[in-house]
Amino acid sequence: MSLTDFYNGFWITEKVGNNAFSFEQRRNQKIYVPSILSGSITDVVVGDKVVFSEIEDGIERNVCGLANFVYFDFGGKPVFIFDNHNHAFFFWLYGLEQSLITKGGLLIHVDQHTDMRAPENFHRLPNTKIDLRQAFEYTNFELNVGNFIKPALKLGLFSQVEIIDSQISFEKEFSPGFALDLDMDIFSDDMNYIEEGFKKERIKKYIAGANFITIATSPYFMPQEKAIRILRELF
Repeated sequence: MSLTDFYNGFWITEKVGNNAFSFEQRRNQKIYVPSILSGSITDVVVGDKVVFSEIEDGIERNVCGLANFVYFDFGGKPVFIFDNHNHAFFFWLYGLEQSLITKGGLLIHVDQHTDMRAPENFHRLPNTKIDLRQAFEYTNFELNVGNFIKPALKLGLFSQVEIIDSQISFEKEFSPGFALDLDMDIFSDDMNYIEEGFKKERIKKYIAGANFITIATSPYFMPQEKAIRILRELF
């Protein structure tokens, strides 16, 4: 099956995945998951459908994400760009099936957040092999933006994760051949204490050393226009 057999644009209307946050309290009770296309960095644009909804300080926030998820080749390495970060889990499993990822490698996770919570239904994840249909359903209907890394570690997809979320961690050096997982909220206002140019320089180095790249634009935590502008500077 192709990527478009899975990501063809659909609504999540039940209290599952990212739609479970403050579900009963929200007026809006559905979120959109965009379709995916093979393109380039210029195809990464803001959409007009709500992809994340949450109550914050008593106020309902409904934010739009990307018009489409996008994947492309960059210097011989696959790049997958999406809005909500849990989708990285599916693309990692896709990469494994397509022999684009070697199981048991290193994951470099560049993010304002660790995303290391355990899913509520962790027990539903198979201990060994998982097919793409299972991965897709688990990604969209079990996982959310803060709990998708531990399942990948449980499957042995990665043996180690290095979290880059501070000035000191950005100074770490890694041997080439890792998977890079980038959240654009590392450029949010909350992270302005780390100089933007320095972050771009270090991320470009991580991009050069990676063999597989997933990128979340994280619309709830990051203005999408700013995320896309910086993405186009990185690639």
